[in-house]
Amino acid sequence: MNYKYLLSILILLSCRLTVHANYNFNTRCQEAYKAIFDLRLSQARAIIAEEKKQNPQNGITILLDNYVDYYSLLASENKSDYEKLMHLRADRIDALSDNKENSPYYLFSRAEIYLQWGLLKGRFGDYSSSEFDFSKARSLLKTNAEKYPDFLPDQKSLAIINVVFGAIPSNLKIWAGLFGMKGNVEEGLTQLEKFKLAITNTKYSFYNNETISLLCFLDIDVLHNKDNYNKLMGLLAGMDNTSAFKKYLQGYVAFKTFHNDEAINFFEAIPRSSQYTSLPLADYFLGNAKLCRMDTDANVYLLKYVNEYKGVNFIKDAYVKLAYYSLFKNDREKYASYINMVHTRGYATDEKDKQAIKEADDVQPNISLLKARFYYDGGYESKALDELKIHQEKDFNPLRDKIEFNYRLGRIYEKLEKFNEAIACYQRSIVLGKATAYYYSANAALSIGGIFEHKKDYKNAAIYYKQALDMRDHEYQNSIDTQAKDGLNRINR
Repeated sequence: MNYKYLLSILILLSCRLTVHANYNFNTRCQEAYKAIFDLRLSQARAIIAEEKKQNPQNGITILLDNYVDYYSLLASENKSDYEKLMHLRADRIDALSDNKENSPYYLFSRAEIYLQWGLLKGRFGDYSSSEFDFSKARSLLKTNAEKYPDFLPDQKSLAIINVVFGAIPSNLKIWAGLFGMKGNVEEGLTQLEKFKLAITNTKYSFYNNETISLLCFLDIDVLHNKDNYNKLMGLLAGMDNTSAFKKYLQGYVAFKTFHNDEAINFFEAIPRSSQYTSLPLADYFLGNAKLCRMDTDANVYLLKYVNEYKGVNFIKDAYVKLAYYSLFKNDREKYASYINMVHTRGYATDEKDKQAIKEADDVQPNISLLKARFYYDGGYESKALDELKIHQEKDFNPLRDKIEFNYRLGRIYEKLEKFNEAIACYQRSIVLGKATAYYYSANAALSIGGIFEHKKDYKNAAIYYKQALDMRDHEYQNSIDTQAKDGLNRINR
């Protein structure tokens, strides 16, 4: 799982609004909140400004200002803007502290500010400061829950913290330990599901859309479920159709569950008028989805992403995808140019960008293997198999391609539920590549573990999950290790 990406997802879903004397969630504030969630941020700012004129003591405007900044920073991931806005965290917490104390929202609102900035700091790599804010948020929420046991929103925010620290990769656990922070993803997910049921037809029901969104992201990015498309789309159907975020979520879920044609339709349907804040990540995923389908305009959206995005993530990955697009078009000159840009543009903080550098440094990929990779990622298993079934392992060189050939076949057969064939191909990939730095062998072991877990053969599942963990110094180390540990935890319960 991409931990930093998970943090960015949780930022979107951590907005909380309240109703009490100095926390008056009136009609105007509800309108501003809806505009924020729809990504109509300019309109939201105007509504908030009007509320400040009419009700200058309303603490909700402080929270709304913070929410606008979060959405803006999340959409742009502009580190310069992040550094400029960071000082507002303390100012807003102080301002909220001046409100009346005889309300469950007094501690809760400050906890939300800490929680949201903790998520944002984590997204920008400031992990120690991030976990300090999480610790403060958790302390305030626990105190508030003791004082007001019937105040449901505390439970949702505590669930988010539980998820964050349950999903934290092993290389960051040292920071969590310093603050005594532990978590459990599945426990946090259960808390969220209970919360969704508890708020039905209550004054807290406005949290429903956010809870749905969070449940969808957790299902995809933390639990790595790839077969819940219908279930998740059913959940998302209840969200407001005017929301640009809803369309993004639908596209993201479709893309991650191998419903590529639907993903393209959803991403293309995202409102893009001037009243909506742009979502560069939507262009990134749309470009990827179109590349999986071999659309001739895939490059348009990847170029739009690298030209308009002001953040630090997926730039190198987008350039390597542009290089592959050029390779499919047999344009060797552009291929070489984009490969060079992988080295000169963007940052190497995210795992995908680190992987892009490794691919750019390696020999040129085999076209059949590359097409099979993208067809598979798009859910076009038959096309992927057509690219490979005419070949044998001996047809490929160097060793990397032999390893990948078996790995790709294993992936395809697993998706087609031909599990014996999948295991055989995965095992061959492990034999060839377990001592290399490529991720294929470790992920093959992880996949075999998943197959045996699905068959309820927990003994063999454990063997392969442990084998995945035993392979070191390979690509996507943190993600594969986290998934293997999660697998062991599931079967050992």
